[in-house]
Amino acid sequence: MAGETSAGVLAWRRGPTGPEFLLVHPGGPYWARKDQAAWSIPKGLIADGEDPWTAARREFAEEVGQEIVGEPAALSPCRTAGGKLILAFLVAADLDVSAVVSNSFEIEWPPRSGRRASFPEVDRAEWFNAETALWKVHKGQRPILLEAHSCLRN
Repeated sequence: MAGETSAGVLAWRRGPTGPEFLLVHPGGPYWARKDQAAWSIPKGLIADGEDPWTAARREFAEEVGQEIVGEPAALSPCRTAGGKLILAFLVAADLDVSAVVSNSFEIEWPPRSGRRASFPEVDRAEWFNAETALWKVHKGQRPILLEAHSCLRN
């Protein structure tokens, strides 16, 4: 994972008490019962030579099942503890995410069973106020939310 670069979209909308942020919950058995520090911005690896904003839009569509439309504001690059670099774009959007259609992945499940099972990459997406989003988002992505929230307050 060290040295990989991902691009993602942090969608936001105006909520009753301030900005709300769209986060996705990873699918699969490992994440099924995890909530705190388990959520993420929709993101994925940038292909060789791919434009980061193009990659971010592609990953958003793959994980949420909808196109992201809007003017992107690039946030500061964020390096996770594992060494991955995340290039995030803040985009105003008010999407209905009650029905997420995500791509899927396959793993051996149950472990050491010899059987393969398919799971959605994302099992749900939700809008959260800033305080809740900071609690739910993966610790390595908190700087992205903090910067976005700071930008939107100013």
